[in-house]
Amino acid sequence: MNAQIQQLEKERLLELAEEYRQKGYEVLLRPKPEDLPEFLRSYHPDMIVRRGEEAVVVEVKSRSSIASAQDLQGLAQVVQEHPGWRVELVMTNRKDAPYFAEVEGSLEEHEIKPQLQVARELTVHHPESAILYAWSLAEATLRLLVNQEGLCLPRLEPLYLLKQLATEGVISQPDYQLLMNAFRLRNAIAHGFKINQLTSSSVLDLIEVTEQLLNSLNSTGSFL
Repeated sequence: MNAQIQQLEKERLLELAEEYRQKGYEVLLRPKPEDLPEFLRSYHPDMIVRRGEEAVVVEVKSRSSIASAQDLQGLAQVVQEHPGWRVELVMTNRKDAPYFAEVEGSLEEHEIKPQLQVARELTVHHPESAILYAWSLAEATLRLLVNQEGLCLPRLEPLYLLKQLATEGVISQPDYQLLMNAFRLRNAIAHGFKINQLTSSSVLDLIEVTEQLLNSLNSTGSFL
């Protein structure tokens, strides 16, 4: 793994640690074997977080590093056998230059609104497909908000856009958290992992927030 990818994963891990601390979790970064329960001592998790009876094993990977992470499946199986424990796999979102070179342009407001209705219809019988579709529309909306606010951002990764828009008061903290949760669900599904937290209501919440943000494009007010 090259140094740039390692740095990206480290930065994302530190961001997650802070997010969990803000939610009241006890955070243990890069735990040593003696800090782990017996069933995890043959693994090397990036982070363990705990709150009450809940415990989460957090792994941060990039597209390239996940290909060599041979113990992820075994880790997930072991953790699943212990009540109160779960694994959260978080992907970094490094800008992919070849991909951005091929696109013709971001969706505009008048293109996003009718497609949100399609995502809403998909939710009824295909929530996994719906959240993938709805997130792509949410991400396009974030770029429109950045343009409207005149923010000159060096990167277009969705997590970076979200954080900057929340910092500027363009996105409220509740909406920021909802979008972050939706992004994690989207990532898990996009990379072929099973999830139990996805419901029709969680997809509809994402669609409704996206609609609200689209409507705010013609408003000069902020959420602060």
